[in-house]
Amino acid sequence: MTSRIMPLRRAASAAALLATVLPLAVTSPAHADGDSSPCRTPVSVALDAEQARLADARTTALVERAGFTDFVRRFPAALCGVRSEDEAGRLVDSWGEALWQAAVRRAQGQRPGGDLPAGDDRPLYWARVAMTAGLARWEPGFALDRAALRSRFEDASRGLTNNAFRAAPGVRRVFISGFDPFGLDAEIRRANPSGSAALQLSGRRVTLADGSSAEIRAVVLPVRYADFDAGIVERAFTPRLAGGPGAADVITSVSQGYPGIFTLEDWAGRARSADPYPDNNRALSGGTREHPVTAPGLGPGPEFIRTTLPAAAVTAAVRGPYPVLLNTEVTEIPAGGTAPVDRADGPTPGSRAVEGGGGGYLSNEVAYRSNRLRAELAPRLPGGHLHTPVLTGLPADQQLLTGPEFERNESAITAEVRAILEHAAARP
Repeated sequence: MTSRIMPLRRAASAAALLATVLPLAVTSPAHADGDSSPCRTPVSVALDAEQARLADARTTALVERAGFTDFVRRFPAALCGVRSEDEAGRLVDSWGEALWQAAVRRAQGQRPGGDLPAGDDRPLYWARVAMTAGLARWEPGFALDRAALRSRFEDASRGLTNNAFRAAPGVRRVFISGFDPFGLDAEIRRANPSGSAALQLSGRRVTLADGSSAEIRAVVLPVRYADFDAGIVERAFTPRLAGGPGAADVITSVSQGYPGIFTLEDWAGRARSADPYPDNNRALSGGTREHPVTAPGLGPGPEFIRTTLPAAAVTAAVRGPYPVLLNTEVTEIPAGGTAPVDRADGPTPGSRAVEGGGGGYLSNEVAYRSNRLRAELAPRLPGGHLHTPVLTGLPADQQLLTGPEFERNESAITAEVRAILEHAAARP
């Protein structure tokens, strides 16, 4: 396994990141009637890198072919109907939650619309980006904190709000996070199987390997350093770790990893070290293999945190089209040293983290941040990080947004994510 994963970890970083992955009964949320607008929504405003990609017509097609066009079309008019910052906050909450619920229901076959496969995560991503562009263009007649308003919309449309476990005696509670598509400058059609799995599994009741029941809840996180700096991981995971009826029994972050395999990451590292590979806004972390950095706003913790998921049981039991391996590799600067060293069997005492098993990018960081919280708030809780295989199979014709191989691979990955969770969450 060691000789297999280390080159894959290097290759995945170079290839995947080089250029950098409405509810059924409701037409649209409140305040959405009509397209007339008492405020100005100028076409020419400064958009960020994600929003600027909307100029590619394929992003609009992904929204239209999922039946999400009304969200994008009617959101600006809804904004222009509000008269105060408080009202604007309530509106973006309701629209964000409606978009999230529409995406979940569509992914689970409960909301018909469009000809894209139900589990496709890309329509949610591009609808959200288009709606944030509408928010950026909005010129209300009153003062407001636009960044705070966008943050509220992002949280709501990612499942961070109004997404609680249903109280049910004896039912285990499993909380997972996925990610947006990334590497979009190299291939704008990319999807992210971790986001697809999150949409298809959130709210589902499943039967665990021990015969007991569990409910899964999920969020989809951005591939942006600034959001991590602002605490989105902590906002997502803290309510699930703080005890009480909203707490989880098992947590794991999920992201896209290596070609052809699933990996349970044994170690998460504290450092960022992925430069020169950017995030979805083309921002850099400021850290490299030779000079790793600690993320802003990260609470105290060790250089490396080890998974508490039952990795041996999972790797022995799950059988699917993709092998499931435990990845024990890290990269560290040894105590007293100055240069990074790759280790096949975990970190050595006193070393400085460079890369966890998932590298030095945001997939490693979500694992570290969520499990640092777990160690602080619920140290006996099983938690860790799962890397899915790379989702392949997009047609060679750049105008085709999906194809049979792509759809088969996405379905197979999600099915195996579910199987892994059913073993990882079973009682020992």
